Amino acid sequence: MRISEFRNGKAEARFHAAYERALTQLWPGARTSVDVPTGFGTTRIHRTGPAEGQPIVLLPGSGGNALMWHGYLDALARRHPVIAVDTIGEPGASVQTAPVRDGRDAAAWLEDLLTTLDLPAVHLVGCSYGGWIALNHQIHHPGRTTTLTLVDPAGLADPGRRFYTWLIAGGLAALAPRPLRPRLAGLVGNSAILDTELMTLMRASMGFRRRLPLATTLTDEELGRLSAPALFLLGERSALHDAREVAARLHRLAPAARVDLVPDTGHALPTDDPAAVLAGILSTTTGQAS
Repeated sequence: MRISEFRNGKAEARFHAAYERALTQLWPGARTSVDVPTGFGTTRIHRTGPAEGQPIVLLPGSGGNALMWHGYLDALARRHPVIAVDTIGEPGASVQTAPVRDGRDAAAWLEDLLTTLDLPAVHLVGCSYGGWIALNHQIHHPGRTTTLTLVDPAGLADPGRRFYTWLIAGGLAALAPRPLRPRLAGLVGNSAILDTELMTLMRASMGFRRRLPLATTLTDEELGRLSAPALFLLGERSALHDAREVAARLHRLAPAARVDLVPDTGHALPTDDPAAVLAGILSTTTGQAS
């Protein structure tokens, strides 16, 4: 099985120039960036916030990196150390050296990362594909996760044709001239395309060949093994799954979990309703909504 990589050196240089520019513009405050060795390659993390306390570890969605969380960093870092991760195999500053074959491998990568960072207890926050990784980690490596906040996570139902249509439509809309994007964002149901710097970074990542496994649907038995306190934030109109059916499944299999359907939002939940996502993370990690 092959690994994710840039098509050539020119594509890699173009992306990293855009990445550093976006990092400077979107995260101008204090941070420490570290490349952490794991069994699947080196993983870039960015740390901010206080030195003491259980950290919030942020995992991005598919095709993204730590910068997708830029709008949340200041608020979260007032209460906790924050570690924003460039997931291995995604377009970012991490460098994959071994294949990730399935959810168990993805969980092993995250366990490697947290072990090397000497973090025995963390608050895990995952969006979409990152939520699938967080769920797999909690299932296969229980005990390290203090709380889970899953933002419209993948792996709770099989995505249908509607989701792939949504992805394609959003990708095409992101390539449109900036003045057209607000109208297109409404038409395709994807507010993420309004984040200009991240869309510039996305276009720069077109020379990246992503070779990660699909987010397979977790079984009833796997979901029944969730033990950490968990909040599932589901976009009411998510293209990824039928949010109400997923909520019913979670209530049946993980009755201790909290499941919130966020009204008037879709799969781009972090940009559709940032206040709801921030309040959800804070309510889970600190017991207080902002």
